Amino acid sequence: MKKVLVVEDDEFILDLYKRQLENAGFSVITAMDGEQVAEKVNDRPDLVLLDVMLPKKNGLDVLRDLKVNELTRTIPVILLTNLGQDSIVKQGFELGASGYLIKSSITPSEVINQVTDFLDKNR
Repeated sequence: MKKVLVVEDDEFILDLYKRQLENAGFSVITAMDGEQVAEKVNDRPDLVLLDVMLPKKNGLDVLRDLKVNELTRTIPVILLTNLGQDSIVKQGFELGASGYLIKSSITPSEVINQVTDFLDKNR
């Protein structure tokens, strides 16, 4: 069973993605702020869905930390955010994001499809 870490500070959205991913057959780990990620990645998720706007430590800083750490650099990270400015998208990819999804323009079902497709392609 593939394991996905969902990092989202909005409890409603976090629960929604957690339920949808579990219904699709994934094991789900959750974090509600950027600082919790360092502990949660010890569970070795197969993918991280990462919001950019997070309390304590923003998603781009979390992404940077994941990609410089020998133990976590190979974990794919898909940014899932409402920030769609070109500069933020570009920075996300420069830091090593594998994908970038805009919450307001994608349904939760489409997010699950993207996660499934990504993990199927990268077995």
